[in-house]
Amino acid sequence: MAALPWQHRNWAHLCDYRQQNRIPQALLITGNKGLGKFHLANQFAFSLLCNEPTIDGLNCEKCSSCLLIKAETHPDFIIVRPEEPSKGINIGQIRNLLTYLTLKPQFEKYRIVILNPADLMNNAAANAFLKCLEEPTEHTVIMLVSEKPSHLPATIVSRCQKLCVTKPDIETFTSWLTARNTKTAIKDILSIYKLTQGSPFLALDYINSESLTLRDSCFKAWIDIAHKKIHPVIVAEGWHKLPESLLLSWITSWIIDIIKCYYRINGDQLNNPDLKESFEELAQQVELEKLYLLYDSILLSQDRLSTSINKHAMFEEILIQWNQLNINKTT
Repeated sequence: MAALPWQHRNWAHLCDYRQQNRIPQALLITGNKGLGKFHLANQFAFSLLCNEPTIDGLNCEKCSSCLLIKAETHPDFIIVRPEEPSKGINIGQIRNLLTYLTLKPQFEKYRIVILNPADLMNNAAANAFLKCLEEPTEHTVIMLVSEKPSHLPATIVSRCQKLCVTKPDIETFTSWLTARNTKTAIKDILSIYKLTQGSPFLALDYINSESLTLRDSCFKAWIDIAHKKIHPVIVAEGWHKLPESLLLSWITSWIIDIIKCYYRINGDQLNNPDLKESFEELAQQVELEKLYLLYDSILLSQDRLSTSINKHAMFEEILIQWNQLNINKTT
């Protein structure tokens, strides 16, 4: 498993832990979505379990331990993740983990546990998991992967070493992306870089799923609502079938870009530079104070996505609030 090009510094840091024989018992790997945090956690886990790691610290992929990892049957490697999509990590899973950790490792190397995403532990699970950190077992390394570390209890965060994965520069991003998709124009890659905040894996998903086209369609509906050309309830009816977190991230970026244009910030600092003209037009028509209130509402909605909130009603509320910002129709 090769290191991702924008993670070389992170990988060197992890290799330093190993060379100094100071492997952390708990490691919190953070960073935005789509930066390969889980990839990095796996890479470090494979390296620690490997019998003959390479000079670069990577696993050899040939020893008995690596073959067990490849077959997903290594007894000293466990991944804890939500049992179902859109669900959290529950206390039953953590109790099973605690039982697992009472047993001795079957091999002489490390025992590795990865929680991904760790911030999806519910309160009961997080409280139970704290015992893993308070009473660590020998040669056990626990890695927590999270894009929302602020959602983790401070008692857990304070007991972990931290490693933050940052986005690549535009050159590294473009090189990695074009190597995997040669059909995307450079101008589109620049837009996607801004839209995904430089997250390569998220960008690749955008391209493969044609999300940029979907974003343009949703933005047109957003503009039509502002110009009173379509009722927000009709739009919400179609939107609730789309990925909620993706839609909310788009709306958030649109509002931020309108605010930036209101204050005449340089266009290359926009999240959606290809939509600059529309944002500049909206910035002259919208009531800024009410726009900030809508922004606050959307942030609250993002925090509620993991609950049983009615997604259809949520989008109706957001779009109606957007419709009522007193934006005058332009000709």
